[in-house]
Amino acid sequence: MGLSLTILNQAVIMLILIIAGIICYKIKMITVRGTKEMSSIILQVVNPVVIFLAYQRDFETALLSGLVKCVFLSALAFAAALILSYLLVRGKEGSDKNIERFACVYSNCGFMGIPLVNAMLGLEGVFYLTAFVTVFNLLVWTHGVMQMSGVKSMKSLVCAVRSPAVIAIFAGLATFILRAFVSQGVSDMLTDNIIMKALGYIAELNTPLAMIVAGASIAQINIIGALKKPRIYYIAFLRLLLIPCIIAALLSLIKADFIQILTVTVAMSAPTATMVTLFAIRYEKDYLYASEIFAFTTIISVATMPLIVALSNFLNQG
Repeated sequence: MGLSLTILNQAVIMLILIIAGIICYKIKMITVRGTKEMSSIILQVVNPVVIFLAYQRDFETALLSGLVKCVFLSALAFAAALILSYLLVRGKEGSDKNIERFACVYSNCGFMGIPLVNAMLGLEGVFYLTAFVTVFNLLVWTHGVMQMSGVKSMKSLVCAVRSPAVIAIFAGLATFILRAFVSQGVSDMLTDNIIMKALGYIAELNTPLAMIVAGASIAQINIIGALKKPRIYYIAFLRLLLIPCIIAALLSLIKADFIQILTVTVAMSAPTATMVTLFAIRYEKDYLYASEIFAFTTIISVATMPLIVALSNFLNQG
């Protein structure tokens, strides 16, 4: 239960930071425009730096092999989530169904996944999480866009490859592999220099800034009104419990390192991605409903994520 306790402690810390964000918005220290701008900084600058730094380690063939395995595990997890979303989210027509299916498939793997995995498993976990983020970005900018917009376009794939997160993955992977061809002394110099230290300061902004932005976003929603909608409870149940439990059970059947399995499981058990709101705004869907799902799942995930970690731990080591 050690890992469950770690993730519970980290989730409580995040909840406190979220409350700070709510307060900042309520006293008008953060505006709606400021929330969007801070969100862009996190997605376009901070998260890519965290991902890039995860690769700044001595080259090991086992790590590269593990990364490839994590790509497979992540693809399998998303395939299961996609199938379950189409099977279980039915009976509603129009934009609401598109929003709900998107919310069930895509987790907040960047905002909550990175800091949680980092707290639980360190940079090795974040290193493996980059495989999940790669699959996430490729899918969210292709299937996700088509899901929300209803329009199929190959331009979405180009956008995915050009996103800062994916660029950071390729740049980090290149520097990681480069270390296989240089001496240990040169490798240390690549890691321990003033540029890397500066990037480290940027990376440290990830958890507090992301959670404050999440809190400011939640403050814009009528939580009481959202709690009166039974459908939100159903979507939250799918996103936070049923789908992650099925994926955890599925991954336990595959021969892979526990850290790799746990990393993918934690990323998939995170609350609904903030992109559900951003895409709803962009494609003129019901962004208020999308924001309610994001807010509700974010709050409830403080309790559900430790349960998924405990289940994964039991299935793989129990």
